[in-house]
Amino acid sequence: MAEGGDGAGTNTDGWGQYLGQYLTLPVTNKAVAGTSARSFTSLGLFTTLIDEVESGDYVVIEFGHNDGSAGSVDNGDEDAVGDAYNLTATVTEPDGSTEVIHTFNFYITNVALSLTAKGAIPIISSQTPDNIWDGDVLAAPSRFVAYAQEVAGNNSLVYIDHYDYVAQAYEAIGETTVDTFYPVDHLHTSPTGANVVAEAFVRGLLCSESTLKNFVNSAGEAVPNGCL
Repeated sequence: MAEGGDGAGTNTDGWGQYLGQYLTLPVTNKAVAGTSARSFTSLGLFTTLIDEVESGDYVVIEFGHNDGSAGSVDNGDEDAVGDAYNLTATVTEPDGSTEVIHTFNFYITNVALSLTAKGAIPIISSQTPDNIWDGDVLAAPSRFVAYAQEVAGNNSLVYIDHYDYVAQAYEAIGETTVDTFYPVDHLHTSPTGANVVAEAFVRGLLCSESTLKNFVNSAGEAVPNGCL
């Protein structure tokens, strides 16, 4: 989602940079490359976001790519495995110290409720696919897609299955062309690929119950594919 994609100066970009062309509202992209729900919390980025939003602002929350388990040594991004709000895990830091961490659902629920308390309108969006295929279809989603849906459902928030809407778009385009959207690795998109991912989000938005769809412009109304 972040500006500059992988943040390493490669020819990659995040889909958050392309969303604004499809809406009549201004879009501010606060995504930071390489962060997870946990590190966005620990770095104070969610706190800054909560402080800055105003009543009536829409906030799209999408994490998952960096939230997976790190192994025997913590990487600062991994979440506790599981979907229970109160579940925790203890991880070992590189210096040998330990830290108690929480689940994806804990971190996302907390920020969503804080935003709601300020009058903002959170939209929970699932992570997007990697460019990994299983025959003619994309590989099955990670557990964080289901976690995002759970957070939305448990808190009566709008959910957009960005994973499935991107998969729909990619499978219509075909693997050969989609491969060109990934110049560095299987995760970070080129500007062209980022725009396709943004279009897929808009299609999901149009098919959702979110009032943000009332601010989709004519270009957004014309994005390809249909409701899932």
